Amino acid sequence: MTVPTISTEMVGRDADLAELRRAFDRAGGGQPSAVLVEGEAGIGKSRLLREFPGEVAGAADIHIGRCFDLGSARSAYGPLTSILRSMVERLGLAEAKAAVGVGAEALRMLVPELGEGVAERERTSPDALHDAVAALIEAAADTAPQVIVVEDLHWVDDSTLVMLTYLLRTLQEGRVLLLITCRSDDVRRGDAVSRFIAETTRARILERLALERLDRDATRQLVSQLHDGDLSETSLDRLMDRAEGVPFFIEEVSCCASGPLPESLRDMLLVRFDQLDDDGRHIVRVMSGTDGLLPHTMLTRLAGLPDDRLDAAIRAASHLGILSVHDDEYTFRHNLLREAVHDDLLPGERARLHRAYAEALEAKATAIDSCDLSSLAHHWHLAQVPDRALVASVGAMQEAKSRFAFASAARFGELALELWEQVPDAETIAGLSHVRLMRHIGSILRNAGEAERALVVAERALAEVGESTDPADHARLLRDRGFFLSNLGLPGAMELFLEALEIVDRAVDDDQLHATLLNGLAGKYMLASMLPEAIITATQALEIASRIDDPREISVAHNLRGTCRTYLGQLDEAFADFREAARFAPRSSGGPELRYHVNYSDMLALLGRHREASRVAEAGIERARELGVERASGRAMVQNMVEPLLTLGDIDEATSRLAAVPIGRPQVLNDQYVVLTRLRVLAWQGKVDEVECMREEWMPALHRAAELERQAWYRIVENEIALDVAHGHWVDALNTIVAMTQDEGFVLLHAYRLLLESGWVVAEVRASGDDVDAAVAAIRALWGEIPATVRDDDWAAMLDALLDPSIPALRVAVTLANGDDVPAVMRGITRLELARQLVADGQRSEAQTVLADAAATAATIGHVPLQNSIAAFGRASGLVSQAGAADALELTARERQVVDLVAEGLSNKQIGERLFISAKTASVHVSAILRKLGVATRTEAAMVVARR
Repeated sequence: MTVPTISTEMVGRDADLAELRRAFDRAGGGQPSAVLVEGEAGIGKSRLLREFPGEVAGAADIHIGRCFDLGSARSAYGPLTSILRSMVERLGLAEAKAAVGVGAEALRMLVPELGEGVAERERTSPDALHDAVAALIEAAADTAPQVIVVEDLHWVDDSTLVMLTYLLRTLQEGRVLLLITCRSDDVRRGDAVSRFIAETTRARILERLALERLDRDATRQLVSQLHDGDLSETSLDRLMDRAEGVPFFIEEVSCCASGPLPESLRDMLLVRFDQLDDDGRHIVRVMSGTDGLLPHTMLTRLAGLPDDRLDAAIRAASHLGILSVHDDEYTFRHNLLREAVHDDLLPGERARLHRAYAEALEAKATAIDSCDLSSLAHHWHLAQVPDRALVASVGAMQEAKSRFAFASAARFGELALELWEQVPDAETIAGLSHVRLMRHIGSILRNAGEAERALVVAERALAEVGESTDPADHARLLRDRGFFLSNLGLPGAMELFLEALEIVDRAVDDDQLHATLLNGLAGKYMLASMLPEAIITATQALEIASRIDDPREISVAHNLRGTCRTYLGQLDEAFADFREAARFAPRSSGGPELRYHVNYSDMLALLGRHREASRVAEAGIERARELGVERASGRAMVQNMVEPLLTLGDIDEATSRLAAVPIGRPQVLNDQYVVLTRLRVLAWQGKVDEVECMREEWMPALHRAAELERQAWYRIVENEIALDVAHGHWVDALNTIVAMTQDEGFVLLHAYRLLLESGWVVAEVRASGDDVDAAVAAIRALWGEIPATVRDDDWAAMLDALLDPSIPALRVAVTLANGDDVPAVMRGITRLELARQLVADGQRSEAQTVLADAAATAATIGHVPLQNSIAAFGRASGLVSQAGAADALELTARERQVVDLVAEGLSNKQIGERLFISAKTASVHVSAILRKLGVATRTEAAMVVARR
């Protein structure tokens, strides 16, 4: 029986190659693209991704990383380390360091070459690592298009999935093409890979390319490469019947196409293996114990053969197309061959093989070349040595955690739990108790974003707490469970913190833990609007933290107390607290410092000090950039900057800033607040369909958060009012306002701006002829509950003028609305209502001028509902003709600029350069213009403008 050569020319994949070329062209134009190449085992995914990079190698940098089959607990960042190292090597160390800046310390966890010694985890953070990876890729993309290949996603480690998700959502510009291969028949429904594919596909940030089986003609073409001479139709029929169009199987079946076919797939895959002599089969069996590249030195140690016999065996296996040689490393030509050989081993052979691997790894390890604990745990587990597998699993968990690979660390922790029951005296061997192990795993799961699983582990651990449990561990478990409940928007956290504090007061001498628990409880009180209790508790935390000189807890305590005092109108004391929060924060890690910028900017905005709020948020973004966490931790600051920008009427800047923040996940609380801001922006722009679509997905999670956090409840109310206004449902909007005024919960400052702007809703309902007296009384009553130190006399005068309109009062309101920190919509609202009163008083000439000013204001700030309201009154009153209203009010000032440039034939990128805005923002404007003009293309829009 002869073994054919491996095919040299790829067949049947022209259309698939064309798809990859199109994706590369998009990436080359600065639009990052990602393609998942999927299909069954042997379909040719890897071959396609060997062929395509060969086509573009001269025009792009190619970086390849592989995932390996190491069971459920896999090496953290498996494929990314080789990709990032390749990128650093191509850029050069100096340029790579300059590109990531302060993130170099974080990136050293994956690319040690970026520095000397061991990377110091305490000097960096998970967010810094994510930002550093993104910054490195962007820097590389500035020098040349980047093609990043991740092979065998079905074996990916969870931490790589987290990083890939982050990169897909974050990289919005740059010459980057991400290509991923995945064996579809190895993806189980509901597992991490399945969720990743579903979520990224639904978000339209990952394109799927499914490879189909070869047809009869392509199969004939492939076989013709493997054999000299033509294959008979009978032999081709038999081959098609057995190989079923799968290229790899076609190659293997071709080995015996002229003779009897093997009975099973495994036998078919072992045809090549059976051609080897004893040494060759021994080497291949040894190689089957690893899925990755095996160094020659390691194979020599494992094989135990003289050099000449080892070389001959490797040469024979390579010649028969079983093994591939890469410099001084070896691997299987196709993983299906490895799986077939490994599955053919007897149980005892398999256990002895993996024991040999584990012992070889331990023997190889030195102080410089430390042992790969993830591989060690895998091999000891398959060797059925549970005690050594347990030790390696715990070590691998701690190692992955130290690299911020929380998802991978959780896998190793769960493997340790599985092994625990198999090991007598596991606590002594592992070096920690079962309860403490579960507490560590719960904390890791929380950091991995798996709050549901973290909660389950914490509850299991608490069920095991007994008299022998360390009270400090018990208190920390209660604290952790409280955090997990909060992350999921579930009740009960406050009671858990109180129980933990009772234990600490009684049995734990740990001031740092005490201060942390008190701050945690104060935070829960604050979110529940129990402000006096929160202030007392934060003060207790401050006293203890000051005694032990813990700057982090000192800053957090001042921050919490300052926020609560702001809500209560104790502004002098609040500002003093925020100054102290800022003073102590830089002495600690970036977390408290960024928390100060988030909370202080938020409080300033609620007080109506929007410009100052924007400056504080901008400073926070700059500090996040300095710390290398702008994309991650900086998101909350971006939201806090967008809110005052929007209120001040800078819709272009607000939209541009928000566009840089990727859509997150409904179960993540911080992402929920970003989405609430998105909803407000969309309602402002009149994009009601997009609002409704996003609400459908996010509202269940938002309402859960609102049950625990009063501020979330107010944000939902704000968005309900905004959506009703955008629809023109004024009575519904007023009913929502009245319901807000009658709610029995604590009145927060979030009501302050809502009440001011509610004057517009009252005016619209009154203009329609409905009675508003009860609503006005309710609004005045709630306005009176806003602390007197907060209520601004100018705001009060504007609200009074809208609730009880008169021409003199509205003239004053129009002047006051021009104030620096007044919500921009008030300039249009007050003028619109003044125009109404002037028309009613017969002063039509002045009314027309005032309404034109209102229309110009609404157009400048791009507030579509206000534009519609002004246009509707203009038409109804006869102050503006139908055609004139359309011309004057249909497009904003910025949109008129954009549509003029569209008429010149400029692209979005060229428009952005001309107007000093991003191409993405230009695209947003073009979409709005097409929708408003009722046309489908840019050409039609230009024609409409030309006719006018």
